[in-house]
Amino acid sequence: MANPLFMAAPVCLIENTHSGELLINPEALRILSQINEPVVVITIVGMYRTGKSYLMNKLAGRKNGFSLGATVQAHTKGIWMWCVPHPHKQNHTLILLDTEGLGDVEKGDQKNDCWIFALAVLLSSTFVYNSMGTIDHYALEKLHYVSELTDLIKVKATKSLEEEDEEEEEEDIEYVRFFPNFVWVVRDFTLELIIEDQPVTEDEYLEYALKLKKGNNKQAMMYNLPRLCIRNFFPSRKCFVFVRPVVGEDINKIESLPENDLDPKFLHETLRFCDFVYRQSEVKTIKGGHHLNGRMFGTLAQTYVETIRSGAVPCLENAVISMATIENESAVKEAMAYYQSSMVKLAPFPMEAEEFSQMHGRCEKEALEIFMKRSFKDEDHQYQQQLMEGIIQSYHEFLERNENSSVMTCHGILKELSAKMEHNLELGYYSKPGGYQLYKEDRDVLVQAFQQKPRKGVKAQEVLDKFLEQKKVEAETILQADKKLTDSDKQLAAEKERAVLMEQQKAAEEEKIIHMEQQLKDQERSHQENMVQMKEKMNAEVESIKKEAEKALNCKLKEQTELLNKGFTEKARLMEEEIEGLKKEINLQKGHDLASTVGKLVAAAVQGFCDYLGKRKINLSQQKQRQK
Repeated sequence: MANPLFMAAPVCLIENTHSGELLINPEALRILSQINEPVVVITIVGMYRTGKSYLMNKLAGRKNGFSLGATVQAHTKGIWMWCVPHPHKQNHTLILLDTEGLGDVEKGDQKNDCWIFALAVLLSSTFVYNSMGTIDHYALEKLHYVSELTDLIKVKATKSLEEEDEEEEEEDIEYVRFFPNFVWVVRDFTLELIIEDQPVTEDEYLEYALKLKKGNNKQAMMYNLPRLCIRNFFPSRKCFVFVRPVVGEDINKIESLPENDLDPKFLHETLRFCDFVYRQSEVKTIKGGHHLNGRMFGTLAQTYVETIRSGAVPCLENAVISMATIENESAVKEAMAYYQSSMVKLAPFPMEAEEFSQMHGRCEKEALEIFMKRSFKDEDHQYQQQLMEGIIQSYHEFLERNENSSVMTCHGILKELSAKMEHNLELGYYSKPGGYQLYKEDRDVLVQAFQQKPRKGVKAQEVLDKFLEQKKVEAETILQADKKLTDSDKQLAAEKERAVLMEQQKAAEEEKIIHMEQQLKDQERSHQENMVQMKEKMNAEVESIKKEAEKALNCKLKEQTELLNKGFTEKARLMEEEIEGLKKEINLQKGHDLASTVGKLVAAAVQGFCDYLGKRKINLSQQKQRQK
């Protein structure tokens, strides 16, 4: 669709029931299924009654929408969704997710808060954490959910305890590849941005709050844990500080106040926040760098919720595999449907071999493009091969339809053209002396008229050959009954009849050869088109993987530099192995040789074509041999 559904108000995406169960909302999935544009997903999380919903309404360009509430009772339950056109990116949809307040006294289930927090991280392009007052140790203690993410989110699917132990050490570097950007919004900020008598920016204020404490004792480790998680898990960090928007009780009805009643500094910061989110938030991606549209985002949310409900831990790799299976199967169906509908729509049967070939080639190329655009993680190319096999089968069905249409059309033409001769035969017109010459002249006129008829298709000469063969006895009877001709004349005429039939038979054989050679060319062209598009797809995927690794490398290098500058030499040294591993991975992707992978599909495709091409070549050889 050109634009996402223009939702008048948010809907619940993930319901948090009174019993603490998480449920996906079918209506939200229906809305998402109609969004075929890339989606940018912004999620906001924070303690309840901290004004999260106001910021999300501003991002939606509305004063109302997400529930704000004016009491200590948390209003947003679960995760609510609002899909709006992206204000800065054409043909993109902005998905805003407002989460229920953490620490709701009515809920009393910390585990439930952890899952809401984890889902917010998993689903977003940009993750906004909203808090009140200042960023101090108390504020970071409230953000303890971030330190539990390693227990709630897995990157890779592990098959054994040994593998799990090994991969736990690699999780940090994996998280930074796939986690969203982190934005900390501090509300009702009353301090001056001054540290050690020096003015600082908001971002510097955040970095100061995330400074690590030296030491290996339990106190230092507990102090550093949430800070390390934020520094290691999220690829970028940003901070905004907001003054109190109004004084007094009006804070509880901020959405109903005119803007000129709000503090200008608050309004200015709101504009800066919205502009940053619009410009810096990227399209939501999954492992492998694949961009998501609304339909795929809905599948992702459903997969995560179902995993949590089953008692398991959401796994990025499993979610990608599950989504890839759904999308690749749909990609095959969509591409096949396009090929078949386009052939039906464009095919004015009967068609000549060259015309049919060109139409098939165009439809196949466009069908492949549709498949390549939608498919991903087709690592062994089984889905592309399914499409290839499906198109080949459908191609032969259309060939048969074209041939049958040609036969029917030619029969109709011959029936019409031979009507006069049939009438003359009934009247005995050719039974008189000299009748054979009259029959021959009429038949020659019929053949010439048939040959001049356009759009007879690929079976014209074969049908004419069979027609003349059927008339062979008829012509022989008239010839032998013609009393004007001598025996010598009849013998000469009979030889000429045989020559005419042989010439037409030769024309029919040549027609078959031309038709079969065109089919061979079609298959070779199909194979080449598959290879070209597959290489382009693989190159794009390799580039995405390389960008993921480069993103992680840049984050790690920046973190290592900061650690060295702050005197954490040992921690910086321990990062060296991770950094070297990323550099090797990037170099491997840069020098990635597609020949081996391409070769696998080439071999599979060639094997799939061998029987078809082999049989055609044998038949073609036999046809040419008979001509000789």
